[in-house]
Amino acid sequence: MLRTDRLRLVPLGPEHIEGTWAALQEPESMRLTGTHATFTREAVQRWLARLAEQDDRADWAIVLAETQEHIGEVVLNELDGDNRSASFRIALASPRWFGRGYGTEATRAVVEHAFGAVGLHRIELEVYAFNPRAQRAYEKAGFVVEGRRRDALLWEGEWVDAILMGCLNHVESQPSRPDA
Repeated sequence: MLRTDRLRLVPLGPEHIEGTWAALQEPESMRLTGTHATFTREAVQRWLARLAEQDDRADWAIVLAETQEHIGEVVLNELDGDNRSASFRIALASPRWFGRGYGTEATRAVVEHAFGAVGLHRIELEVYAFNPRAQRAYEKAGFVVEGRRRDALLWEGEWVDAILMGCLNHVESQPSRPDA
């Protein structure tokens, strides 16, 4: 479990089916994540049940500390142990949670965990150009824009760019380099 002032990030599992299912029914959350797929409740339950067995990812439910309400999820996945890197994604379950700083708070907690406890060197993500609020939250957590994938998503007949962002662990000691 990861803790912040207002949030608890707990391992995502079958007990989070209601909040996860509700998020998958929310059109704005689906748009912001570029999710075209549709899901059955049974498939989501199976996925949640298998998460604990995965050794190349960490999935957390974002829970409000005060009320225990499940408001989203945050994930480190695509772990590359050789290069000490991983991908990052976050999804708040409903627009009612947007603009309150929860995304930034959860992102910072996972970045700290990834660099401190896990020992990663790099975390990367992509955010769609129609989501500048998320881009600002990522920047507050230390991510910088590294590039752009043009026309990466076709959403409701419009092409949307994906902005590539990365965050490096600047606290770790640098590998020694041979003298020139």
